[in-house]
Amino acid sequence: MDLFDIASAEKRQKTAPLAARMRPRTLDEYIGQEEIIGKGRLLRRAIEADQLSSVIFYGPPGSGKTTLAEIIANTTGGNFRTLSAVSSGVADIRELLKFAREEQKLYGRRTVLFIDEIHRFNKAQQDALLPAVEDGTVVLIGATTENPFFEVNSALISRSRIFRLKALTPEHIYTLLQRALEDPRGLADYHASIDEAALRHWANVCGGDARTAYNAMELAVVTTEPGEDGLRHVDLSIAEESIQARNISYDKDGDWHYDVISAFIKSMRGSDPDATLHWLARMTEAGENPEFIARRIMICAAEDVGLADPQALVVATAATDAVHYVGWPEARIILAEAAVYVATAPKSNSTYMGINAAIADLKNKPFSGVPVHLRDASYKGAKSFGHGKGYKYPHDFPGHYTPQQYLPDELKDAVYYHPGNNGREARIREVMENIRSLKAGKNLQEKKDSQ
Repeated sequence: MDLFDIASAEKRQKTAPLAARMRPRTLDEYIGQEEIIGKGRLLRRAIEADQLSSVIFYGPPGSGKTTLAEIIANTTGGNFRTLSAVSSGVADIRELLKFAREEQKLYGRRTVLFIDEIHRFNKAQQDALLPAVEDGTVVLIGATTENPFFEVNSALISRSRIFRLKALTPEHIYTLLQRALEDPRGLADYHASIDEAALRHWANVCGGDARTAYNAMELAVVTTEPGEDGLRHVDLSIAEESIQARNISYDKDGDWHYDVISAFIKSMRGSDPDATLHWLARMTEAGENPEFIARRIMICAAEDVGLADPQALVVATAATDAVHYVGWPEARIILAEAAVYVATAPKSNSTYMGINAAIADLKNKPFSGVPVHLRDASYKGAKSFGHGKGYKYPHDFPGHYTPQQYLPDELKDAVYYHPGNNGREARIREVMENIRSLKAGKNLQEKKDSQ
């Protein structure tokens, strides 16, 4: 670099966004992810000893994936190189791997390769990396916001260690903001005086994304004129104006999509309407497809409420029809009504367990055709084959019931439906116990007659 390059780099550093200027340079400056980077942890020991093997950092935006890669770049004794998953092709990868092999052969130096958003590499690009990762020519550091088990080749996954980073907590964000106020790299030269409430507001509404919090604080400080005392006073109202809406972590195509809908369903199943509404709110505010939510409510109504309250499925189905015609934001009211109904309804999974048990018998036990007395006798010639012979029409008997075999011979004693004791199923249980006792008595009498 000549003097002009140095001056240009210094200017870029000063004009870079606050998040870039405040990026930690060492592990001691790094905030958050204590479970994987805390004192004595495996990843920290590997970085400090410069003995890192291939890793993939996976987590939401602003959680510190790229920062960890840059800290590794500052501490490793090997060559640190980066590739853009957006603009690099297979030719770029092969050229870099050629360089890495020459470095290893001539100087015994390894190459650490950082690829941000590695999930954007297609299969051919990922396959091109595989031999070099496998033989240790390069140490791969991948970063992605997408689940690598879905988006990265399984062969590359098996040769890398996955570290999942969590969204930063409000306390983590608060610490970072305080540091930025005092650091010459940050906002120290602006002589800002920021109220505690303002700092807490940014920390709480940024959704664990440090970059969002930094951007909001920088905007508030640089656009606030100094007072008579020479300080830029930032209060809660200015903080609220600098970040207009809470940053809700939710990716409709990623893990958040599946994790939140899972929490939503489990809250309905667990009869917690408050948690149900919380998770529903997350999805509605993120613009999730309302029909997707409605379908899950229908499934929960059938699987977890079942015949304890058959009306739950009716309500859920009506909600599904309604959201066909009503979009956001009004659809939230319809979905909330259906979800709370399901959450507060008595629960039974008897029919769900019953159909699964019946399917298991189909797969694991022998069975014959339809018993002759149950076969269709309406078509021409059917009766000549004996179809329908011996069938007893239930309505001809007291109580509209008479014991009769309806299952194939091999499964005639199978019981799949076990009614629960909740809601309407308590009454169904009484009815079924009576019917099954009559059936058992008939079977016992037939057994005696046969002897």
